[in-house]
Order: sequence, then C-alpha cells, then structure tokens
Amino acid sequence: MTAPRRVWPLFSSLLTPVLLWCAYPGGGEIWQLLFVALIPFLHALPLMSGRRALVCGFLVGVLHYLLVLYWITTVVGRYGGLPLPITILALVLLASFMASYTAIFAVLARAMLVRASLLASLLVIPAIWVGLDWLKSWLFSGFPWMDIGYALAGEPLLIQSADVFGHSGLSYLLVLINVLLVLVIYNLRYLRAVLPLVVLVGVLAGGAGFYSVERWDEVSARLTDPNTPKTVMGIVQGNIDQSEKWSKDNQQRTTDIYIENSLRLRTDEGAAKRPELVVWPETALPYYPQTYQDIGTLTGFVESRQMAVLTGAPWFELRDRATRDIRYFNSAQLVQPGIGFSDYYHKSHLVPFGEYVPMKRFLPFLEPLVESVGDFSAGQVEEPMVWNESRIGVLICFESIFADIGRAWVKSGANVLVNLTNDAWYGKSSAPHHSMAMTVFRAVETRRSVVRAANTGISGFIDPRGQVDEPSAIFTLWAHAEEVALLEGETVFVRWGYFFAPVCLILGVLIGGLYAGLPSGRIRQGRDYVIRG
Repeated sequence: MTAPRRVWPLFSSLLTPVLLWCAYPGGGEIWQLLFVALIPFLHALPLMSGRRALVCGFLVGVLHYLLVLYWITTVVGRYGGLPLPITILALVLLASFMASYTAIFAVLARAMLVRASLLASLLVIPAIWVGLDWLKSWLFSGFPWMDIGYALAGEPLLIQSADVFGHSGLSYLLVLINVLLVLVIYNLRYLRAVLPLVVLVGVLAGGAGFYSVERWDEVSARLTDPNTPKTVMGIVQGNIDQSEKWSKDNQQRTTDIYIENSLRLRTDEGAAKRPELVVWPETALPYYPQTYQDIGTLTGFVESRQMAVLTGAPWFELRDRATRDIRYFNSAQLVQPGIGFSDYYHKSHLVPFGEYVPMKRFLPFLEPLVESVGDFSAGQVEEPMVWNESRIGVLICFESIFADIGRAWVKSGANVLVNLTNDAWYGKSSAPHHSMAMTVFRAVETRRSVVRAANTGISGFIDPRGQVDEPSAIFTLWAHAEEVALLEGETVFVRWGYFFAPVCLILGVLIGGLYAGLPSGRIRQGRDYVIRG
C-alpha cells in the first residue's frame, strides 16, 4: 500500500470527533449526526494494521476529548490558580487517558471487522464500545463524561428505552447503526450478504422506537392522573460569582440573595405554585452552618414561612476531641420549620484532585500542587430525606453523571431526586449543557422527577420522561417553582438492567480479544474489499 493510502485512513478518521462535537449539546447540537458520526473512524480501521489502528484510535480519542473537555482549562486555570502551561498539560493528560479507551476499542473493532463474520461484527463492536464506556465510569474513581448515548437527551421521545438498559442501551443502538452502515458501504457489491443485518437492525431500532412511544404515553398518563401524588418545589439559582463566593464579606449577602428569591417564589408564583420546599444549589451556604453566627437568619426564615429549604453546605463532624479528628463533608442539608437542620446527605462520590487528593498518604509530593483542593471525606447513600410526601434522594455535583447513584437512591425508597450542583467552575462552556444532558437520563432510567439547582445554571425541573421544563439560562439569577410528580416503583433498569453495560464489557472484550489474537487470515483490500471471516 502506498504512503498516501496508508496515511489517508488515519486523517479521514479524525472527522469522527468533529462530527460528534457537531452532534453534542453545547456544540453543534445536530443530533442526527450521531447515526453517522462514527463511520469515518470505523471505515478506516480495516485499512490499517493493528498497530496503526491503535495509534488511530488514540488520536481520534485525544481529539474527541480535547473538544469535549476543553473546559478543564477554566477549572484548573481560572479557579485552580495554575499557570497556563500547567492547565494545558492537565487537559492533554486527561484527554490522553480517556483516549486510551478509544485506542483499545480501535484494536478490538478492527479485529472484528477483518476476521469475524458480518453478524458477529455487527453485534460485538457496539458491545465493546459500551463495555469500555462502563469501564471508564468505574476505573480509577470513574469519569463517564458524555458517552455517546447522552447526546440524545434533547429528544426525550427517543430515549424512553433508557428505563430498561440505561443510557448504555442508547449508546449500543447508535453504534450498532454506525457499524451497519460501514458494513453496507464495504459490501455494496454483495448487498444480499448484508440484507439480513439491515433487517435485524431495523427490527431492533423499530422495537426501541415503538417501546419509547408506548412508554412516553404510559408515563404521561401517570403524570396527568389526579391520583398521582405531587408536590410543589421551588429552585433558586443564585448566580454567585465563584471568585467572590467564599469571601467573608459576602457570606451573609449570599444567604440574603437566596432568601429574597425564595420569598419571591412565595409571592410571585401564586397559590397554585407556592412551594413547600425550596432547593438551593451545592454549597449555596458558603460557610459551616454549625459555627456561623448569623445562621438564625436562615432558620428564622424557614420558621416564619413554614417552608423547608434543601441547601448545599460544607459540614464537619468532630469524631474525637482529644486527637482533633475532624471530618469535613460536601453536604446537602434539609432545614425544616420547628426543627432547623434536620437531615443531611454527605456526598459519596468525591471529585479526585478537586475534593480530595487520591493516595495522599503515599504520594505526599502531590500536596503542594493541589493547595486549593478540599480535604473532604465521603459519605454514603442511606435513607432518603423526608419532607411531607417527598422522599428525597440527593445527587451532589457530578454525582448526577453516575447512573448507579440515582439507582441506589431509588432502591432505598426515594420518590424524587434532587441534584445540587455548582457549575460556575465550567465558565460559559459546553460543560453545563453536558451536565444537564446526563442528568436527564437519571430521570428516565429511574422514572423519577429530578429537581436540579445549579449556582449559575443550568437549573430546571426534569419530569420522569426526561422532559425539561423551562430550563434556566446560565449565569443569570433565576427562581422558579413547579409541581413535581412523586412516582413509585422500580424500573427494569433499577432492578437488573444496569447489568447490561458490564455484560457488554465481558462479552465484547472477550470476543474482540479472541479475534485480535488470531492470525490475519484472508483479508482482501481495495475498492472491492469485503469484510468477511
């Protein structure tokens, strides 16, 4: 093969990250591109050796994650205080780590395309993709940021099947369609060979579509049923500047902003939407409530208005006075009339190098590099908070991107989920749009309403169908109240559908690895190249 023919597949595959960015929320938002975005990458793999496929997958992954995660430079630079070269290095290192999964996928997918049967390639390649996505959500604390299925969040009618296999099921279907189209392209002169695959994918996609429509109608009927329990909740998006938030001079002013806008909800929304509970974002209280001398302003407001507040706040617990064993938490606190601070949840999945330093005891040299990092301890999901008929499961910050945490809250009895977050770190980037898109799937997977309060947006009410009601704009002061449905029961996903992705990992990597270890065999290359075993 000549040099241009060796290099061209590598360069053409880089079109895939561009198409994905054009399809993603906060990017081009042309979601229809998801059905063809992987074609340049997948089409190139059989035209190169295994080693080149590894390099190709890595480069595709790096470009993809540079486009998806560019906001890391804002977090590390503007708010972390690190110089520009270090922020760029941090982004490149993170993108490179994430790209290692894409590189593994490329090697295994190429092996399937050039050595396996058409049917095996069609079914196993999407399993490899989904399985590696799941591994990415678990390994080294996990960072499952914007798996491909999440990009359908803006089309709720299409994602109702997420209550069976989660967002991973949608990712599988999208990759399946891309693989089918590549197989068709490579076998244009042998359409009879791929016709059964077209029928199979048509049946699967049509079945998922039919199920989504049916479930949409079914859940919609439950939401409009007068017998369905409902409550009215409010959200206040304070839009507090991150650089001023922790200043002692602004602490009380910050609290006053939230109180004033909570009062506005009581007067402006009318009796039909007068909230029983108002939700404030992550660390809306920029101080430790146990030691703050003016905390009576908040408890007095709650008592006088007979309205509960669920707010984010830092918290500490003195475990041993003699040894000064103090644990610090990123927490959510429920403040009730007549009781004050009555219930809590401490964030269970902390951000590495953001809320704690991994292996700090064994890697003390890291400490000077992360002086601005918190030293929080992790809590755990236990019993939901209870206020009137609401049993509230709380997702703090990026906990909303982990399906298992939302599922755990429903298993423990939650009939509504609340996401408290502070997306000010991301600046005016695509990240708040990504964060909201991933949170939408928590609603559909569990069939629970999700109330999302973000310091600078995006805030909003997500119903159990994944429909977002009038989301806020970012970096604006915003307050709104809505009636929230309190659904019961467990979905297929909550019960056992969450096993879909790890099963994909086991089967996909096992079968893909088996084919990757086989000798090359008969591979015909050229314009008439046919992918066959």
